[in-house]
Formats: sequence, structure tokens, C-alpha cells
Amino acid sequence: METTLHRQLKALYAGSDARVEQRVAGFRYRIDAVRGEELVEIQHGSLAAIRDKIAKLLANHRVLVVKPIVVRKMLVSLSRKGGRELVRKASPKRGTLLDVFDELVYFTRVFPHPNLTLETPLVEIEERRYPGHGKRRRWRRKDFVVEDQRLAAVIGVERFRAHADLWRLVPAGLAEPFHTGELAESLGVRRWIAQRIAYCLRKTGAADIAGKKGNAWLYRRAG
Repeated sequence: METTLHRQLKALYAGSDARVEQRVAGFRYRIDAVRGEELVEIQHGSLAAIRDKIAKLLANHRVLVVKPIVVRKMLVSLSRKGGRELVRKASPKRGTLLDVFDELVYFTRVFPHPNLTLETPLVEIEERRYPGHGKRRRWRRKDFVVEDQRLAAVIGVERFRAHADLWRLVPAGLAEPFHTGELAESLGVRRWIAQRIAYCLRKTGAADIAGKKGNAWLYRRAG
């Protein structure tokens, strides 16, 4: 079922002139919005789910893929489905722009492409949820059903079209070649996150392997 968040983003990107929920000629797919010659697809879930669809559309169409990143979430606990509000609290989990690499892992066969723009609005949302096992059961971790998600604010937008856009997320002072331990330190993240970033850089063609240092692969900008 479509969430309020998806409808709000669709309205935001479609504007007053776009056509929404359109079928593209020659395809069985429905597109969220068509703005002139550009197709707009909003994907709150994993990009893996639309990878093949987007790859086929790119052969003959310009496509804007909108992948929101939730940087703040307000959790609203309800008494029951459609019930009254009980508690409102901020989620301790916060997204960052680096989360785009979590999605690119499944999208490296599509991005980059001359007809593709990937846009990541950084959003604050409200998530409304109710108990998953009846009102007599105490709330436990993950013992809930999400009723809806709603957009509270858009606090920033980033666009990715080319390799250089990915490198903007890597600290400029990082010496090349580098291994993922050095990348992790420069970004202030765990090494497994840096490994995922390096994988995306390499698989999208943004980075090349530049040898090894001990057991660690070294990376540098392609070209």
C-alpha cells in the first residue's frame, strides 16, 4: 500500500504539470510521474527492486530516480490501528548521505548512465505504528506494525550523475592510493562501511585497483 510519504514525494517532484501513474509505451511498467521527456521514479525501498526496470527504461528515456534518505525519524505510537496517539519520541537511528552507497551496491550495473540522474532528498519523517500482538501485550522491540510514514521536512538534496559526484563524498585530503582502513578513518566510519564504499566506487568504474598493501587492496580514482 502506498504510504503518505510516497504520495507527498510524488506530488513534490511531479509539480502541477506532470502526469502521474503513467504507463510508458512499449512497457508494462507504471511510472510515478512524467515531466516532459523525463520519467520520475520514487523509490523508498531498496533500489534492487527497480534495477531491471530502470535499466530497460534508460535505453530510450531520461530517468530521474528519487531515493530519499531518512536523516531523522519521529516515532508515533498508537493505541491500535487508526487509534489515538500514545507516545511520540525521536528514533536514535539517523541516516547520512553515505547511506547512498548502501543502495548503490545493488545498482552498480545501472549507475552511471548518460540518461540517469539519481537524486537523494535528505528527509525528516514521522512514522506511525501500533502494537503487533493486540493491546493486552506490552510493547516490545519490533513488536509493532507500521501504519504510515509521513514527510515532515526536506533538509537537503544531493544529485548523482557521474563518477565525480560519488567522489564528492570522499574527503579531498585522502591520499591516493588508499586502502579501506584509511578511507574509514578519513570518514569516521567503521571499516565495513568503507569496504562497501570502495566496492561501489570500483564496480561503478569510479575507482581502479592500484595494487595491495599487505593484505589490503589499494584504490585510486579511475583514469
